[in-house]
Amino acid sequence: MRKHKLLLVLVLSFKVFSQPTDFKHVNFKIADDIAKSLKGESLKDLPILAHKLTSNLATDVEKFRAIYTWVCLNIRNDYGNHIQNLKKRRKFKNDSIALYNWNIEFKEKALKKLVKHKKTICTGYAYLLRELASFAGLNCKMVHGYGRTVSTNINELSIPNHTWNVVQLNNKWYLSDPTWSSGFFHLDEGVFVPQYNEGYFLADPKLFVKSHFPLDSNWILIKSNPPSIDDFLTGPLVYGSAFKYHIIPLLPIKMKSEVAINTEVVFQFKVPYNQKENTFSLVVDSGSSNKTIQPSSYNKQTEILEFKKVFKRGLYDVHLKVNDEVVATYVIKGIKPKNR
Repeated sequence: MRKHKLLLVLVLSFKVFSQPTDFKHVNFKIADDIAKSLKGESLKDLPILAHKLTSNLATDVEKFRAIYTWVCLNIRNDYGNHIQNLKKRRKFKNDSIALYNWNIEFKEKALKKLVKHKKTICTGYAYLLRELASFAGLNCKMVHGYGRTVSTNINELSIPNHTWNVVQLNNKWYLSDPTWSSGFFHLDEGVFVPQYNEGYFLADPKLFVKSHFPLDSNWILIKSNPPSIDDFLTGPLVYGSAFKYHIIPLLPIKMKSEVAINTEVVFQFKVPYNQKENTFSLVVDSGSSNKTIQPSSYNKQTEILEFKKVFKRGLYDVHLKVNDEVVATYVIKGIKPKNR
């Protein structure tokens, strides 16, 4: 009987879904200032660090914010370690014993490097956030799954390659990714660029799932018609700026589309009204030339920004830009209709 009750509680817990506007009224300046004032604090005593970060904050969401901001500003992404781990996991994907042994070995090394050098990969970020949150009395979990980038999980599924967090606040679950919040890798130069992006903090599930797909689909946190893994693999490619400006691509549904020449294609994006002061444009790149398209309309009630473009024959990369930052990418192929 007790087992059935536990299962019921777990099922019911997933019925309470986050809303992106739940904490719109909260000013996080005090929490952020506390996190910044503790720059360089040691990781050798996590309970003490959690206490310093949260003891003067009244609400759970502010406590989580202070911890999150500190982790993102003080931990550097270890890209070399990330590549090594992926190579080993690919090598051992059909050898469960070797993979298990590697995971144990890697985890020990990664934890030591995190504590000593404050460098880690996504699992280290998520682990540290979970542990600090736990010491502050918050229910935070690690979520394993697939991260989608310009080079990974485009149409074809890779091995699980990313880890992030969910946190329970006011009896609702929220998504956050401290790794991608902390900065990005400049692949040409092989260096990590610290650049805090708070857009991954308590992110909108409908945007989050476009670049994060969990192994446990319960953590998609979308109640009605949650997307499938195929939707994830084939949808438009989103970048960090989509999270920064809270922009959700709506149409076209897929990143790659074939359209008949001289056919008008509609591009739609959900854009919060408070972002309207920014400059939006759709850049159509044919490989030999670029054309910039201005929005055709914006509906204040639905918050939908719309562009329209007629395509000629050829292959086009189409980018939504905000203030010259790329937010989302599509690939459109204009084809001549077959004669019937």
